[in-house]
Amino acid sequence: MKKPRARKPVAKSAGELGIEYRFDAAKAKPNRFASHVDQTRLVVTLDADVSVVFSTPAAVNKALRSLIAAMPTQVSPNKAPIRSRRKQGA
Repeated sequence: MKKPRARKPVAKSAGELGIEYRFDAAKAKPNRFASHVDQTRLVVTLDADVSVVFSTPAAVNKALRSLIAAMPTQVSPNKAPIRSRRKQGA
């Protein structure tokens, strides 16, 4: 009985993955945890110098809320200013 031939190793380029690592979209399944993610949250990456000052998300939120409160309110250029409806002659 003959022995099967040994496979010759295929030389791969540095950026090419092996066949066992290739992604097949046809076999992909939807992320079952995607519905658990809170869609109202926004993730922001802070620069290193800013992250030194703010060590917790609560500290960042507190600073941003105080900044928002200090900002002057502006009328949107697309919207007319809101006027109160008063009876004429009153």
